[in-house]
Amino acid sequence: MTLTGDTHSKTIGYILWLFGFTGAHRFYYGKPVTGTIWFFTLGLLGIGWLIDLFLIPSMDRQADLRFQPGVVNYSVAWILLTFLGLFGIHRMYMGKWFTGLLYLCTLGLLGIGYLYDYWTLNDQITIVNRST
Repeated sequence: MTLTGDTHSKTIGYILWLFGFTGAHRFYYGKPVTGTIWFFTLGLLGIGWLIDLFLIPSMDRQADLRFQPGVVNYSVAWILLTFLGLFGIHRMYMGKWFTGLLYLCTLGLLGIGYLYDYWTLNDQITIVNRST
């Protein structure tokens, strides 16, 4: 039996949408492929970015159904990744102290680990939430 709940916040989604030309809101909602496309095309030259303004409620519902609620809050982890990710604070928040300290000493493994976490953070949180 899978529990469903409000794992992602529309408010955070819309705040990240303000930086949507970077794909931040798409990464947040678990869409790393289109997030990467948005990043390299500036939100499909702004057109996809504007369309996403209306798609955020459906992306939020899909994320709530797909990801596991639990002790680690998705929004907090994403805010920590976005603003302090190079220092590994989001990893420490999830209880991954070793890699968090490693990120702290290497600036997110020279940025590569930071980018990796943009692709995988939702799944990492789901695994932690399932195991607790």
